[in-house]
Amino acid sequence: MSAPGTELERLVEIMRRLRAEGGCPWDREQDLRSLRPYLTEEAFEVLDEMDRVADGGPWRPLCEELGDLLFQIVFHAQLAAELGEFTMADVCAAISDKITSRHPHVFGDQQVKGAEQVLANWAQLKAEERKKKTGRAGSVLDGVPTAAPSLLRAERLTEKASRIGFDWPDLAGVRGKLDEELRELDEAIASGGRDAIEHELGDVLFSLANLARFVKTPAEDALRMATRRFITRFQYIETKLNEEQVPFGGATLEHMERHWQAAKAVEKALPPPSHPPRASMATLRLAVPDVTAQRAFWDGVASWLGWTPTQSPEGTAAYTGAGLGLVFTPGTPAPAAPALTLTLEAPSPAAVARLLELFRAHHPGRLVPCATAGAGFQFVDPAGLRWEYAAPPA
Repeated sequence: MSAPGTELERLVEIMRRLRAEGGCPWDREQDLRSLRPYLTEEAFEVLDEMDRVADGGPWRPLCEELGDLLFQIVFHAQLAAELGEFTMADVCAAISDKITSRHPHVFGDQQVKGAEQVLANWAQLKAEERKKKTGRAGSVLDGVPTAAPSLLRAERLTEKASRIGFDWPDLAGVRGKLDEELRELDEAIASGGRDAIEHELGDVLFSLANLARFVKTPAEDALRMATRRFITRFQYIETKLNEEQVPFGGATLEHMERHWQAAKAVEKALPPPSHPPRASMATLRLAVPDVTAQRAFWDGVASWLGWTPTQSPEGTAAYTGAGLGLVFTPGTPAPAAPALTLTLEAPSPAAVARLLELFRAHHPGRLVPCATAGAGFQFVDPAGLRWEYAAPPA
């Protein structure tokens, strides 16, 4: 295994080469302004992979996304180096010096009693650093980016204020404040005043972010995961309505609510496993007669397998799993395709059992008899392609 420093030096040299005369025309055209959206995008892609790992998914895609984010940092450092401002070595030295100085209980002789004292000391050390740089200690709230998501920013601001004692003494006080803000929101809604509603709704959301901090469950993460659940449940409704041949927009609210509750029941009965079923596979490009139908089916199945939908040309559907890919393109399948069985390797018999339960709940009509009972199962997708999901022999 290579040393981290060796690989970082290699990456820095690759970046220097890309920007040098005779390097990559695209990389040579970039500046700090043009790189902004890529930095944001890569950070959110890291966050997506962190969520998948938290659900029991594979770690390797997270490694790849962290590399993409690191490349952005190296890119910015190279731009600065070309102007004589600083180098990647300066970036590494600056953060190493900062972390060392802010951990005197580790790298010095200071004693601490717990994490709360560490945070209080951190705030004091940051104030001292600001005073050395600017001549003033500034605000304890400094350092929370204004462009950060609002729930995250609210939580970080209340956390920073708590470091100098501006905080509720216990969870009951925070919960009581939320009740108070909800009552005030009800009054604003009753009054019909738009400004008052916005004001009170903001206070409710801010109180929720503070409550999230107290229960050690970041509000931004909780909302993001709730959004993922909404998407999964709503797509379940769409799948069922499609199977029932209900016209687009023709379902009643009561009809959709029944499917919503069924989706929740499936979700509750099948908690995320520590290692969800996923498959290693080679890149496959398969012609199918109806890409739309294929995508509607595989978007759900791919998420069960731990695969990720990826960008692809218009009219195609693509997924990445274990670093490789599956692409469906419009066309007529090869004559031999219906006779083929494409095998996906499951990590364990438990993974096979879980995926089989999901198929029985969502796509029972696509399961087909097979001779691998006990080791796996087979299903047919909308294009008529036959797939096997099985664990390797013990």
